[in-house]
Amino acid sequence: MAKSKATHPEGGVEKFLVLPIIVLILAQMGTSGDNGALGLANQQLVDVLGATTPDIQLANMVYSLMAGAFMVAGGLVGTIIGWRTNFRLGAALCAAGELVMALSPNMTIFIWGGRILVGFGASFMIPSVLGLIPFIYHGKNRVLAFGCIGAASGLSAFLPLILGIVMQFGGFRITFGALAVYFALVLLLSFKLPAIEKPAEKLKFDGLGTGIAAVGLFLFLVGLSRISAWGLIEPFAECPFTIFGISPALPMAVLGLILLVILVPVEKRVEQKNGIALLPQSFLKTPQVRAGLVASAITFFFMGVQAILLSPYLQLVAGWSPVLMGVMALAVGIPTFIFSLGIPKFMPNANPRHVIQLGYIVMAAAFIPMAFSLHGSEVNGLMWVGLAIAGAGAGIVSAQANNIVALAVNERDASQSGGIQTTMRNVGQAIGVAAIGAVLLFGITANIDNAMAESPVITPEVQQAVAERNISLMGDAQFEQTIADIPMDDAQRAELVQLNSDARIQSTITSYVVAAVLILLGLLSTRWITIFKKEEDGKEESIVEETAGELPYEPVVDREM
Repeated sequence: MAKSKATHPEGGVEKFLVLPIIVLILAQMGTSGDNGALGLANQQLVDVLGATTPDIQLANMVYSLMAGAFMVAGGLVGTIIGWRTNFRLGAALCAAGELVMALSPNMTIFIWGGRILVGFGASFMIPSVLGLIPFIYHGKNRVLAFGCIGAASGLSAFLPLILGIVMQFGGFRITFGALAVYFALVLLLSFKLPAIEKPAEKLKFDGLGTGIAAVGLFLFLVGLSRISAWGLIEPFAECPFTIFGISPALPMAVLGLILLVILVPVEKRVEQKNGIALLPQSFLKTPQVRAGLVASAITFFFMGVQAILLSPYLQLVAGWSPVLMGVMALAVGIPTFIFSLGIPKFMPNANPRHVIQLGYIVMAAAFIPMAFSLHGSEVNGLMWVGLAIAGAGAGIVSAQANNIVALAVNERDASQSGGIQTTMRNVGQAIGVAAIGAVLLFGITANIDNAMAESPVITPEVQQAVAERNISLMGDAQFEQTIADIPMDDAQRAELVQLNSDARIQSTITSYVVAAVLILLGLLSTRWITIFKKEEDGKEESIVEETAGELPYEPVVDREM
């Protein structure tokens, strides 16, 4: 197969532009910082706005739902109206959303006003971050630029530390107000981005595909995320409505999945007719693109686990303060930064397949010390070890995930791929929240029910009363408040507190195991990634596998890697 060298369009050696990458990093950090701030605000949202665990789960999910539903469309819009305009639109919406959250009088406005605006803004801004890079940077500079964007997730760990201090002394309103100012500054700095030439041809917006994708993704992710709150088959008390007497969660997820399947042939016809589509065929037919999308999803899957399991556990159970939670973010973020930036900088010839395989294994291994760190309502130092290992794994994967997609398609599709890549990030995060949240909440309920049935101390009347309560992830004090009005003696109360503690630890460990298995499944996709062969002089050269020949054009491969 022919191979072509990626060079600067005007020839010569391209200088690495520092200011544009700083602006793009700040944008990437902003959305990561927003999610981090939400994790830090869990306790205050409970105290000030009366949030419940399902409310916190939904607040995490709504951002992912909006971003997941419209991120692909944001990539298409950027291709049509220009990436700088797209970027600025997103930054303005994010600033408005943070302001709404800062002023929210209740969780309804917080979730359905602020979180939706920030998610919608990210749908335009973040695809623009990845969309601008193929036009601004080329060759090894492009690899380094993508590495910088991956490292931004690590740098964003410094924001929760700062925001944690603001949160502790100023409250969540001041914190989200500060984020509104942050995105306003990103908007102003965006005027320093270099001009990008718009396509000469007039491109048509794919309204049909956008509608199907948005509704399909929204239904799929909402259904998946609400299983733990509404029930899988039998509806829970919190379920807002039923479908033929069963919980609507599973039917919504199935309907959404059906719409996404329908989207594939629809997009094929749209691309044949208009020359551009929401979902180009190159994304579906190129195995390496699929592997890159899986890598993006798995990296952010861990962030979903962190949002629904790690952060609530450390705050609600172990009693960590917002400042300590900020330090926790650094424990993950610093290794992410080091490996995301260090691999493309110091190991530019590294085999991307082996890099991503290593990253998956490291991420999965991180849950081992985390599991051994749990003791009653406390965690020991092994939690810090697990967090650092998880950050290293995420950084290793991030070092190559974006670039292997960009290398596998032409330049226009490479820039538009930012939308689907960031969609997969948010889908991965949403799946992490939904799947691990369901394992955790169902596990706690099942474990405590079984333990009560086996306990000689707990009477059948108390078992029945406790079984009717909504027992979610909570500390011992909150659990005692939940069962305070149930008539029982002190021995039964003490026994229940211990049973809940044991059930909580067992469910958390089970959640860790499930998360590790799901991450390791990503290894199956790495066979699609560009392989390396030795030339006669011993130098490694990247080549695209023969399966990429399904494309109507030759994939661009950077031989300098």
